[in-house]
Amino acid sequence: MVQAAWDAGLRFFDTAPLYGHGLAEARVGRVLREMPRNQYTLATKVGRLLKSDAPPEPGQVFVGTPPVNPVFDFSYDGVLRSVEESRRRLGIDRIDILHIHDPDDHYQDALHDAYRALDELRRDGVIGAVGAGMNQAEMLTRFAREADFDCFLLAGRYTLLDQVALRELLPTCIERGVAIIAAGVYNSGILADPKPGAHYNYRDAPAGLIDRAQKVRDVCGRHGVPLRAAAIQFPLGHPAVQTVVVGCRSVEQLEDSVRMFETKIPSALWEELKAEHLLPQEAPTPS
Repeated sequence: MVQAAWDAGLRFFDTAPLYGHGLAEARVGRVLREMPRNQYTLATKVGRLLKSDAPPEPGQVFVGTPPVNPVFDFSYDGVLRSVEESRRRLGIDRIDILHIHDPDDHYQDALHDAYRALDELRRDGVIGAVGAGMNQAEMLTRFAREADFDCFLLAGRYTLLDQVALRELLPTCIERGVAIIAAGVYNSGILADPKPGAHYNYRDAPAGLIDRAQKVRDVCGRHGVPLRAAAIQFPLGHPAVQTVVVGCRSVEQLEDSVRMFETKIPSALWEELKAEHLLPQEAPTPS
């Protein structure tokens, strides 16, 4: 799948120690370390260390993982250790972007310890950029105002179904020069296939949200556009959003996402979504 992404022309790769408990970094690195280093951008994350004596983290369902489990650690020393372990798993010395990963319950440690470590690595040229990756907009807004971040990986909070980031985070990022990497654009699956039992925010979606997603799908259908295409392209209409990250578990899903990204979308589709009150009037849309 990583090789197929490269062959399709993709050059931005996002991973993390958490994903597969180290497997994702190892697999991404197995392909990318054979590629010209100046031709791709590599992002990974800090905030969890993988330990053999740790209990499983609730809610994680990765398959075939090594005999280790993640433990939150946003300390200065923990972050430096995490970086070195990631470099070993990747087999790649230089990491372009390091995100502070899921610091929802660790604000102080993330801002004062983890950020300090990453800021020093950036200053020393060890990494290229400092970011944070979260499923919420509010704490990222605080980070943007209180420290010098280069980018944020924003998951699920600027999509066809959820534009909460439009209120404060995105304007703040424009003001502060922080780039947004939009992730979770399918909102855990509901915007790929909004049927009963679809997931939203990693849980079963409520009926009202499924109904709203189906209405968005119906508007897309009237313009001959797959819902997935509108979902993957919508965030890029905002000037703060520089790129979109889409997860996939097979080459077929990867190829589908590329097709969706390349699908032509008429401006009339966005206009109808706003007219039907399925998108806020102030939301910028792709041209």
